Amino acid sequence: MATLETFKYVQGDTGPQLKLTLTDEDTGTATDLTGATVKMHFRAAGSTTVLYSKTLYVNPGTPTLGIALVNWATGELDYAAGTYQGEIEITKSTGQIETIYDTIKFKIREDFA
Repeated sequence: MATLETFKYVQGDTGPQLKLTLTDEDTGTATDLTGATVKMHFRAAGSTTVLYSKTLYVNPGTPTLGIALVNWATGELDYAAGTYQGEIEITKSTGQIETIYDTIKFKIREDFA
């Protein structure tokens, strides 16, 4: 999964959700997420401190499609205006951990109100 896009949010937003399609970089095929747990670790760009980690939603009816959803909860985007990163980590049913090399980029701006 390589992404060059920066996802833009306003402080306090809880949407829209992000739909990530995880694929094998060499073959382009979808990563089979059957029995896997997919997490995103969220931090400010340039920081080594993880602000929080969240488990992403994988539809149990279609795990072979490699799709994981980021559903934002209240407070998860309530950070200072700036640039942030998300790191995706897959723990497969075998216990093997695979971290996606490319990070997801986020930009948060202040809310007017």
